Amino acid sequence: MGPQSPDVTTLLRQLASGDREAAAQLIPLVYDELHRIAEHHLRLERPNHTLQPTALVHEAYLKLVAQRDADWQNKTHFCAVASQAMRRILVDYARGRLRAKRGGNPPKLPLEEAFVIATDRCDELLALDEALERLAQLDARQSRVVELRFFGGLTVEETATVLGISPKTVKREWSTAKAWLYGEVKARRGDDTGNLGENKGAV
Repeated sequence: MGPQSPDVTTLLRQLASGDREAAAQLIPLVYDELHRIAEHHLRLERPNHTLQPTALVHEAYLKLVAQRDADWQNKTHFCAVASQAMRRILVDYARGRLRAKRGGNPPKLPLEEAFVIATDRCDELLALDEALERLAQLDARQSRVVELRFFGGLTVEETATVLGISPKTVKREWSTAKAWLYGEVKARRGDDTGNLGENKGAV
């Protein structure tokens, strides 16, 4: 993610204390990284989708800056939490799409105008999300490693920094968690393991 700017850490502390001006000053310093994370999330949705990660960045950013008394450690930590927020937004959106397919009300999210998630990929995303929730109950750290590496696109070193563990531990947890999730999703969805299968051998 590049070298840490001291201005970002200062602004994050000001933001956590309720300084609204800090939010406006912070966005240009973290926008490129948030945009990269959003692009990574959207690449998991479906091939050839309408790619407009800007809406996802804005929605996640608004959720983060609205938090009070957040203990932001640095830019890497902020971006990691932003990645988690993006995942929740996409999962909620996918659930809304499936409800609409079954006759419920369509989801009312700004993302509606930004891109389209194929309904079959909604099923896949929700299956992976449910498996990840089950993993969190068994091993919270492994779940966080997957969230940061797979959904957030963080490197081994960046994930280690966020979680306060060694890169070697991240690699071990990543390998174990991927194998467990791959088996879990495959057992529930047959051979259709989607992107998780494609990334099963990644380091």
